[in-house]
Amino acid sequence: MIAYCGLNCDTCIAYKATQSGDDNELKKVAEIWSKEYNADVKSEHVICDGCKANKRQCFHCANSCNIRKCCPEKGHDFCIECDEFPCDDARFVVDNVPEAMANLKKATMR
Repeated sequence: MIAYCGLNCDTCIAYKATQSGDDNELKKVAEIWSKEYNADVKSEHVICDGCKANKRQCFHCANSCNIRKCCPEKGHDFCIECDEFPCDDARFVVDNVPEAMANLKKATMR
């Protein structure tokens, strides 16, 4: 469940809440993200089956994530495979979530 950017979807609170099937869990995530990002996040905005599932993605991933759009367009499974890595978007992720780089390195070693 490693996303194009190296984030681990299995550890994402939105993914976990979605997979639980519990609407109250989705509401909790929406409340957390509303406070964290100073935005009005609705429970339907956090529904997510994982970045690569090609099913439901949270609002951000479906609409704002440049990496999620770029990798499939370039035929990459992970952004680290790109000649332009790290672009500004990838740099933001790996700088702010250190395990993302480790996940990308592991994923490309297989």
